Amino acid sequence: MASMFLRSLLLTLICFLALVPWSHGLSQGQKQPSLDAASTTVQYHGGPLLTEPNGINVYLIWYGGFSPKDRNSITDFFASFASPGPRQGPLVSSWWRTISAYKDKTGKPVSNTVRLLKQVGDAYSSGKTLKRAQIANFVKSKIDSKVFPLDTNGIYLVLTAKDVIVERFCMGSCGFHDSISVGVISRVVFAHVGDPTVQCPGLCAWPYALPAYGPPGQALVAPNGIGTDGMIINIATLLAGAASNPFKTGYFQGDALAPLEAVTACPGIFGSGAYPGYPGALLVDKMSKASYNAYGGNGRKFLLPAIWDLISSNCKVIS
Repeated sequence: MASMFLRSLLLTLICFLALVPWSHGLSQGQKQPSLDAASTTVQYHGGPLLTEPNGINVYLIWYGGFSPKDRNSITDFFASFASPGPRQGPLVSSWWRTISAYKDKTGKPVSNTVRLLKQVGDAYSSGKTLKRAQIANFVKSKIDSKVFPLDTNGIYLVLTAKDVIVERFCMGSCGFHDSISVGVISRVVFAHVGDPTVQCPGLCAWPYALPAYGPPGQALVAPNGIGTDGMIINIATLLAGAASNPFKTGYFQGDALAPLEAVTACPGIFGSGAYPGYPGALLVDKMSKASYNAYGGNGRKFLLPAIWDLISSNCKVIS
């Protein structure tokens, strides 16, 4: 019984953070990651990566209503890639160094930084229920209309508010990344992450919210808000996956239609000593009691997931 319980719990955790990279994502009818997913390596399949030396540009669409507090927390996360932060302590920028060690077949590494280049808002122009294909077309329309430039080393990120229902969001997926053709020969990478505050905090904001089905326990205190910090964890996961596997031919483990990527190969791991149901040893703010593992810009604190380290062939937590 104990073995069956642990197996069930680990599979639940894998679903939390197994952000599905493409429209062919995990669902109840598809093969789930195995229990030893983190014990085998993430392999390179020979395709292009996002390797521009000047960095990966993020073009952000706020779809629906977001509070200024939530917006500021997320934009501060992006600013943290370039921010020096405190003199001592784990930084968002140092977290990214693990993924920037991923190299393409010519030896070029993934871009060594990420920056938010432009952001726009959208007040539910396509309603409050969206298909994944609509998100792709939405991004394409922004490029075609010159709202955003055509950037083949960029990531076009759509964030949806808590009252927007997106196809398969909260159904084993907390977001996804894909690519779309723009023009005659260009393909660009886009991604979606939703606010899980109302729809599935236990699925997409763990460990700051408890799953609906699982052992009793106490959720951790979120430094920036449950839904916001859940989004930041999932944004970080997608950034790493999209940079190292943008077109289904980069770094991943398992089936290309339901792959484990740089972060999703390390489900539920945020600190040393992590095990199913326990995120690992984290820093705790003395005043707010919020748990985190990285310092960012403007005094922010964030929780970032472990990344598969190609050098040590293990899940590496920020330190």
